[in-house]
Amino acid sequence: MDAVNMPADAAVPGGAPAALPQAGARVARLRDLGRRPYPPVWRAMQAFTDARDAATADELWLVEHDPVFTLGQAGKDEHVLMPGDIPVLHVDRGGQVTYHGPGQIVLYPLLDLKRLGVGVKEYVHRIEQAMIDTLADWNIHAERRDGAPGVYVNGAKIGALGIRVRRGCTFHGLAFNVAMDLEPFRRINPCGYAGMAVTAMVDLGGPSGLDAVKPVLVGHVARLFGLAVEPAPSDL
Repeated sequence: MDAVNMPADAAVPGGAPAALPQAGARVARLRDLGRRPYPPVWRAMQAFTDARDAATADELWLVEHDPVFTLGQAGKDEHVLMPGDIPVLHVDRGGQVTYHGPGQIVLYPLLDLKRLGVGVKEYVHRIEQAMIDTLADWNIHAERRDGAPGVYVNGAKIGALGIRVRRGCTFHGLAFNVAMDLEPFRRINPCGYAGMAVTAMVDLGGPSGLDAVKPVLVGHVARLFGLAVEPAPSDL
């Protein structure tokens, strides 16, 4: 994951930091999918993005995935060192390899950037800021790192990004380590960096479960993008 490697269909007006939307907040439907395997959710967000039009409401999908390694479009197999019994999937997001598993919040923002008036660089900045602000609510100081998208605490990665933009609309998203077994990260070069340290909120004095963090993270995303969040069914 991480490295915002944008395909040719990712052109979006802008790219420089944009002001937050000044008009009334747009509605975004929130689906909490619970724990699910990766492939069906991946295919569903592809289908949603392909089918949406200018009138389609934005959506935010929360999910906790079964264990899986995913390689982005630029992903190199050499960064998967010893996957063992964890499946490896090549997917259509930007970036290299990452791990998803229980205890990690994955958030897929399905947003129409053109409609929101937000460029891709600013989109990435705001997603990172949502994780930084969430951590700050537990008095955990996090920061960005030049040239390496994501969020870090004391040099260890706690939040990863891997996105795709098609016709101005986003899919894929962020992975936020809350209370997970970090051992599988030792089976890969996380985001293509050998020896990269990885951490989780629970190891920094944060909560031991996802339920406390989900609404806080969603709240920061909604604030940063000027969205009014409405719950939606968990079916896809």
